[in-house]
Amino acid sequence: MELRELGEFGLIERIRRAAGRRPAGAVALGIGDDAAVLRPRTGEDIVASTDAMVEGVHFRFGNESARSVGRRALVANLSDLAAMGARPLGFLWALAAPPRLDVRVVDGLLRGLLDEAELHGCPLVGGNCSAAREVSLTLTVLGAVKRGCALTRRGARAGDGIYVTGVLGAAALDRSRAERGGRVRFVAEPRLAAGRALARMRGVGACIDVSDGLDADLAQLFGGRPLRPHLDVERLPVVRGFRAACARLGLDPEALARGGGEDYELLFTLRPGALSEAALSRRLAVSVTCIGHVAAGRAPRRKAAGWSHFRA
Repeated sequence: MELRELGEFGLIERIRRAAGRRPAGAVALGIGDDAAVLRPRTGEDIVASTDAMVEGVHFRFGNESARSVGRRALVANLSDLAAMGARPLGFLWALAAPPRLDVRVVDGLLRGLLDEAELHGCPLVGGNCSAAREVSLTLTVLGAVKRGCALTRRGARAGDGIYVTGVLGAAALDRSRAERGGRVRFVAEPRLAAGRALARMRGVGACIDVSDGLDADLAQLFGGRPLRPHLDVERLPVVRGFRAACARLGLDPEALARGGGEDYELLFTLRPGALSEAALSRRLAVSVTCIGHVAAGRAPRRKAAGWSHFRA
């Protein structure tokens, strides 16, 4: 069956029935009205972020399942909440798709979204659907953080250590394999628990999620300020077998780890004298690596590796 046969309201009802079986969390009123009603706890700030995934730009159904696309779309948005130290409340989904699209593709997207949502306690609470030439998913996530305690990109100082959770380059390596005739299989994990733990810690300077690539996101942390990162590239954490896999594909492992994007790890700075890597890893419940420090002075102007829309 195609979307044009199901119709707009049939699609909405199909989504409502599927989403209604999931945990409600902080949702006071969900799908079915003009807007959703969410109920944060007393003393919390609301955190909101939006992101889009467009067919032919961010994904191709020829080398990736619809479920994987849905999962990756929500992970990208949840990672923004993690970088702010927020807990998820719910998300909105605006779908644009060709009328002749098979409904099974939409079911796959929905299944991926809802599976990931259930893992992280972030229910689907509403959205929109529209006809378009290609498929796109625009998500808006809503979260909450203790009032005045949100992590930001603006707190780095000279002398801070630069840290990253998890590993870098795994998503880029997976995409490189898919471009050579494989399938996209890797889906990152949004570091929500680690972000909330960082928001409770003293000495945290700045924080961002590694979505566009390490170098590109470091530039976001220090852009326009008299600060620059001094990296120990030998300490960049990568998955076991990463360098050998890059060699087989003819890829530069350092370039892939620094510019690949979609790692969705947390990149943050800490004041000198902070906890050891081992203690931080226990506190954040994920491996943490110190990869350098913040130095005074502006970095030389150069094009950062990594993802960028509208790049010439």
